[in-house]
Formats: sequence, C-alpha cells, structure tokens
Amino acid sequence: MATPGTQYMMQAGLAAGMSGTEGMHPPHAKPVDPHLSDPVNMLPTDLTPDSKSRIALRGVNGKEVLVPYLSIGAWSWGDKTTFNYNPTRDLPRIHAAWEKLKSVGLTFVDTAQSYGDGESERICGTLFRDMPRDSFVIQTKWLSTPDMTNTLMQAGGPKSKLKDSLVRLQLDYVDIYLVHGPIHPSNISTVAKGMAECVQSGMARAVGVANYDTKEMIKMADELAKHDVPLSVCQCEYSIVRRLPEVSGMIRECRKRSICFQGFASLAEGRLSGKYSRLNWPQQSRRFSSYPMHLLEPTINVLKSIAEQRHVPLPAVALNYSINKGVLPLVGVRDAGQAEQDMQALGWRLTEDEMKQIEGVSLQGGRSAFMQHG
Repeated sequence: MATPGTQYMMQAGLAAGMSGTEGMHPPHAKPVDPHLSDPVNMLPTDLTPDSKSRIALRGVNGKEVLVPYLSIGAWSWGDKTTFNYNPTRDLPRIHAAWEKLKSVGLTFVDTAQSYGDGESERICGTLFRDMPRDSFVIQTKWLSTPDMTNTLMQAGGPKSKLKDSLVRLQLDYVDIYLVHGPIHPSNISTVAKGMAECVQSGMARAVGVANYDTKEMIKMADELAKHDVPLSVCQCEYSIVRRLPEVSGMIRECRKRSICFQGFASLAEGRLSGKYSRLNWPQQSRRFSSYPMHLLEPTINVLKSIAEQRHVPLPAVALNYSINKGVLPLVGVRDAGQAEQDMQALGWRLTEDEMKQIEGVSLQGGRSAFMQHG
C-alpha cells in the first residue's frame, strides 16, 4: 500500500521550497534571456500533431512506447491536500472527462504513488477496466523518499513499490516508471539498478526521472546504460512562466540523447487557464509557478489575444506553445469541460510571430534545493 500521509508530505515539501518560485521569487519576475532560448519552433515544419499522432519513447531491446503529444496529469485525482478531492463530487466528473479523452485517443495518464496516498492510481485502475491494454498508456512514479522500504531495500525499493502500484492499477505492468525526485536515500547508481530491474522483470516497459537537474539526469542515463536500459523520459516543471529547463540547456541535452522531455504544470496550476486574476487567486496550496497574479497579467493578456483571434480556449494556446517547443506537456484534467479545452491544443500550430509574442512575456522561473532541481 502507499505510505499513509504522502499527499500531506508532498504539500509540506512544496511549502518548504519544492516549487522554484514559492516564497523565493523577487519582486519583479525574471524574463527569459532570448540568447539562451531554443528556436521558437522545435518541431519539423511539416508536422502538426493531432490526437492520433504519437511520440516514440525508447524501451528495451529496440521496443518503443508510443505516446500522444499531450499527457493527462492525475495529481488532482484523489488528492485532498492540494486539490480538495471529494469522491462524491469529483469521481463522476473524472469519468466523464475520461470518456471524452478516450473518444479522441488521448489516453496517456501520468500519476504517482504519492498522489492521494495511492488513490490516484486506484482511480486510474477503474478507468482502464475493460479497455484493451494497448489502448492506453500509464506512467507512474516511484515514491523515492527515504522511508523504511527504500532505506532497507536500497536497489529493491523501486520494484517493491511498483508491485503495490500494479495492485492499485489492476495491471500487470506500467508503460513508464519514473523516479519521482532526487531525494532518494540511495545513490544514483543504486537507484538505476533498481529501476533497471523493474524493466527486466517486465513490470515496466520504460523508465525515466522527474525533477532531476541535467547532471543528475546524465548520471542516471549513464548508470542505466550499464544495465542495457535507456533513460526514456525526463520530467520537470515547464510552462510559459517557467522556461528554466530550456534556458539551462536541459531540453537540448534531452534532444541530443533521444530522451523525451515532459513538462508538468503546463498551465502553472491554472494560472494560465484564464480562470484566475489579481482579484481571484488560486488557493495557496497550488505552489508551482506561484507568482502573484498581477505579475502574470502581461502574459495572460497576450495569450487571451491569440486565443480570441484563433477561436480556441486560452489553455489550448499555452499548451500548443509547449508542443511547438518540443515539450510533451502534462495538464491536469478534472472534468469534461477542461478535457474539451485541452484537446484543442492539437491539430494546429502557432505561427512564428505568435510564438515570439508569447516569448516576449515569458518568465524564466527558478529551482529549489529540496526537490525541483531541474
């Protein structure tokens, strides 16, 4: 079973600095130095991803894991401390959203052992029931904190925790298994051995890391290679208001090594959705890219203008930006309305001029020593 209280531990970690901006940003948010930016369009000019398009992630023995260009973040599913989950109210909405996403083939879900103390994984299990195994992709994360299991079992920790995840998910294997963060009690070589065993046992098809910095990611890739297992995914917070993985060179390093870079909090926990304003802030527990809303008004105004001209929802513009930058965005979905908005990020592309307009009001963001290194 998931360690009781992990959702509360995560919120405590966020409050302590897991988010690079919470309590740490200067009075004036730092814009992005254009000299450190990647080109505005990183996808081939003849590629316009839609809901049926797929990215090939490297697995073992030449086998690939095919994923859509948009992943559904399931942190809010079951989590009470950050998202005030109420099963009576929220579970029917989640199922309605899933039906809409299934109808277009956007069935790539990102969850974790810590989300809702395992409740997110259990909810995912109910969604996948009666679906062909090759019709969805599930990505979960090893709770890498130094608890009794991880401390005593060392390299056996990831596999032991994955067995519990598979019970909650009602599956025989997961498609992708990530190290949730760089706060594990063992060194990277030991963790790599444990993650490789998850692949070699057939319990995971591919592995990756979340919240690592570039050097840690490279170290993990090198250690996994000793076991003939590729590092397939690197996941960090990335959005228009946190482009740090881009300006630091992390995304370029991922591209060089054929590692899929995934960006979570793609809408800055709702701040780039159009829902909030200086008079209506998100709750304080949503700490990723938690700038005061008045600092984000120039960014939101540009997104609104483009959304109106293109007749698409504002979140679709923010997500399309990430996709154009070569990032696979993760976006939380709690109901069918949000699913409908987010789906509209696919099937079209921002122009170079629109991308430049957005980059002119983008922010760099920061990192923390505790969890979010990248």
